[in-house]
Amino acid sequence: MYISSSASASASAILRASRARFSPSVSRTSLLSPPKFTSPSLTNNNQLRSLSFSTAVRSLRRSYPRWSHGLDWRSPSTLRHQIRAVAPVVERFQRKIATMAPEHPFKGIFTSLPKPGGGEFGKFYSLPALNDPRIDKLPYSIRILLESAIRNCDNFQVTKDDVEKIIDWENTSPRQVEIPFKPARVLLQDFTGVPAVVDLASMRDAMGQLGGDSNKINPLVPVDLVIDHSVQVDVARSENAVQANMELEFKRNKERFAFLKWGSTAFQNMLVVPPGSGIVHQVNLEYLGRVVFNTDGVLYPDSVVGTDSHTTMIDGLGVAGWGVGGIEAEATMLGQPMSMVLPGVVGFKLNGKLRNGVTATDLVLTVTQMLRKHGVVGKFVEFYGDGMGELSLADRATIANMSPEYGATMGFFPVDHVTLHYLKLTGRSDETVARIEAYLRANNMFVDYDEPQAERVYSSYLQLDLADVEPCVSGPKRPHDRVPLREMKADWHSCLSNKVGFKGFAVPKEAQDKVAKFSFHGLPAELKHGSVVIAAITSCTNTSNPSVMLGAALVAKKACELGLKVKPWIKTSLAPGSGVVTQYLQKSGLQKYFNEQGFHIVGYGCTTCIGNSGDLDESVASAISENDILAAAVLSGNRNFEGRVHPLTRANYLASPPLVVAYALAGTVDIDFDKEPIGMGKDGKNVYFKDIWPTTEEVAEVVQSSVLPDMFKSTYEAITKGNPMWNELTVPAATSYAWDPNSTYIHDPPYFKNMTLNPPGAHGVKDAYCLLNFGDSITTDHISPAGSIQKDSPTAKYLLERGVDPKDFNSYGSRRGNDEVMARGTFANIRLVNKLLNGEVGPKTVHIPTGEKLSVFDAAMRYKSAGYDTIVLAGAEYGSGSSRDWAAKGPMLLGVEAVIAKSFERIHRSNLVGMGIIPLCFKAGQDADTLGLTGHERYSIDLPSNIGEIRPGQDVTVTTDNGKSFMCTVRFDTEVELAYFNHGGILPYVIRNLMKR
Repeated sequence: MYISSSASASASAILRASRARFSPSVSRTSLLSPPKFTSPSLTNNNQLRSLSFSTAVRSLRRSYPRWSHGLDWRSPSTLRHQIRAVAPVVERFQRKIATMAPEHPFKGIFTSLPKPGGGEFGKFYSLPALNDPRIDKLPYSIRILLESAIRNCDNFQVTKDDVEKIIDWENTSPRQVEIPFKPARVLLQDFTGVPAVVDLASMRDAMGQLGGDSNKINPLVPVDLVIDHSVQVDVARSENAVQANMELEFKRNKERFAFLKWGSTAFQNMLVVPPGSGIVHQVNLEYLGRVVFNTDGVLYPDSVVGTDSHTTMIDGLGVAGWGVGGIEAEATMLGQPMSMVLPGVVGFKLNGKLRNGVTATDLVLTVTQMLRKHGVVGKFVEFYGDGMGELSLADRATIANMSPEYGATMGFFPVDHVTLHYLKLTGRSDETVARIEAYLRANNMFVDYDEPQAERVYSSYLQLDLADVEPCVSGPKRPHDRVPLREMKADWHSCLSNKVGFKGFAVPKEAQDKVAKFSFHGLPAELKHGSVVIAAITSCTNTSNPSVMLGAALVAKKACELGLKVKPWIKTSLAPGSGVVTQYLQKSGLQKYFNEQGFHIVGYGCTTCIGNSGDLDESVASAISENDILAAAVLSGNRNFEGRVHPLTRANYLASPPLVVAYALAGTVDIDFDKEPIGMGKDGKNVYFKDIWPTTEEVAEVVQSSVLPDMFKSTYEAITKGNPMWNELTVPAATSYAWDPNSTYIHDPPYFKNMTLNPPGAHGVKDAYCLLNFGDSITTDHISPAGSIQKDSPTAKYLLERGVDPKDFNSYGSRRGNDEVMARGTFANIRLVNKLLNGEVGPKTVHIPTGEKLSVFDAAMRYKSAGYDTIVLAGAEYGSGSSRDWAAKGPMLLGVEAVIAKSFERIHRSNLVGMGIIPLCFKAGQDADTLGLTGHERYSIDLPSNIGEIRPGQDVTVTTDNGKSFMCTVRFDTEVELAYFNHGGILPYVIRNLMKR
């Protein structure tokens, strides 16, 4: 690696240099074989470099033992000051190391970026200086990958061949070539962050037990963790809801929060944003996103991978970001470059402008449906065209946010003048914005629509006239099942009658008009099929967008003025993504109208969108259950899979915040807004949808007057100071965690128990039983639910045995730091459809040897105790939904050795590989049904025991004990994934390589 006073003059550069990636020039044998421990004789430059860097890091630790991003969790500026304090020490080591290290292969394009008034912004690797015409045609998203490869190129971790592959993207991407990528940072939320920190703490123990340096287990890139997934809507429709819900949140999660606070001090480079601050992706957009990094004078594009699938929201800011599994993120933190297939890029051209009254939510639901139909799994989508100027940054972020729903890795919006305006609006300094613009222009990464546009090449093309978008919702069970608002009533009646499926409930005709009458706190009330019982303005997708938030408030205001009111038995809630929303709602004077309609602020977090909707009133819950009412939830979220929002709402519709208020006022989804009145006004006249719907001009006027830069500055100054409940948490100063064997929240996982220095090697599967047999679209919510813990489940039994009261069960998501809980919660979704049960719905399966019907956990434990492997059969899109690493960890703990599916969701397949589970795909046109597989067979998978005999994507033979035989494609997609499999997973692989170094 080339070292210069500016290119790598930082402690983070020293740390990054110790990462290892095996390039194509390294043999498969060396990549996959166990580490060989030899004396540290300086036999080549790489060994010389590793020794020098490790010496530097050890000395830095002795001199500055708490040097880290997490040194002062409250203040990134304090962090920068503290890093500058160690600069003299770093520079001394750099001078020594620079004399030993080889020159950077691209030092010739490392150049200065001058300031207009003299001096320089910093230095950077210039893409135009390569003088390669192929770069001018590259999509902007691919240019970010190219810059990263050039900057990190050392012909060891990243090679010149890798750089050439990216430059030649037009020809190489169709061939599915593999490239390394080093993101600039990692983003976590607490549901996924807790298990990540648990794994890091356990890895430290494993390093020590193997005789290594446990302090090598430290994030080497900045890690930002936002606690936003724990708040539940226990209290709603109350002025005191925020405080009451936060108190309950801390009561339930005090141990988890203390553990995360410990992690922020025990691990370097870790920043924790406390509870009550906002939703991770909105905080990322408004505060954490850098757009362009300036690391000690070296400028480079911001990029991020996150353990939440909606990390893609940052793509709206021109920052390349996407979701990965927790285990892949942990490896990235520890210096393992991401191995990825160079993606194709779909060019999506936007023209025109949205019609009056049409929202960004309507647009994103339309885009989602179009892209799902086009097929974009594993690809980038890049937006361009004249219509870009008509979309605010918040509108773009809304579209980027739902990339997982349309299946793309990214939905990318290159930086332009709209981006710069947003950066200023959100409180970024003029100097920062000037540096961002100057760097991106100089490196041909800025789009100026006032100038002629060079033609870029895309893998395929789509186009949408924004004027064609119309108001719509999506549901009742999937985000991409868009329904135009004008067709909603007819679609609802079709869903009632259709057979059970994504668009059907099979309600008998004679039961479709059923009315359940009940008493709600002394008031007469009734529910019908389609009655709304939850109306939630929630989720990162929409609460970051002032236009739809203030638009919803205007709907509430108009309704109040006309005398309409939401029925009191509907659970209404408003959960902003940051305190900025509260400030502009108050300044506009509109929050009081939200309150009058029951949409009081309940907290700053994900809430209903991830199933933290809280209990329904007992009278409402009883009316639904006792009368088998098909109740509905309407939410401004991004996921509406069955069983996710609330166990009692089988119909769940995604809608814009203004439509959430409109449906709450109507009280039902069984309404034609064009023809039927929403209700009767105070003057006795019918009130229609058009009477309460604001114009685009009305919304724009209140946005212009109410959303101000000072709001962003004051909000984020406040969150860096924490809150009283967070600040009162005391944590030990030790760098190793003291595991409490009695804890039901934090538990030392078994992944590294009895681990040896030699990898276990590859293996096939012999005579495995089928644990579960699924159809299509099994989501990570089905595999590892995040919501409530059912009182009759194996998890409930485990908690009760340890003295936990049912009211303190909390959620699966909150207990992801305990493998004992999560193993029992695997496949525990109450809406699970397992073909072995012949139509019965629920978290059970058949134990094939005995024919007994058992919980999935109990059946799995019986197989394990008898020494039998298990496999899972599945249909298309297995593992879709949230990027949930427990959806892979859990099956591994249950003894699942392989999953055979028609297709996999991108992140989930990666997670399975990361946990050592074999993902296999049926051949095109085949599945379990066409092959006559019932799941009662025993399965053998013929994989060589020598990893060198396995190739990415090769075909393997699967045989059953009743004589069937069929071919499958093994979905190890890269050489690096084969290495993970050889080591029993990605984390053991990382530990062994750290030991080797």
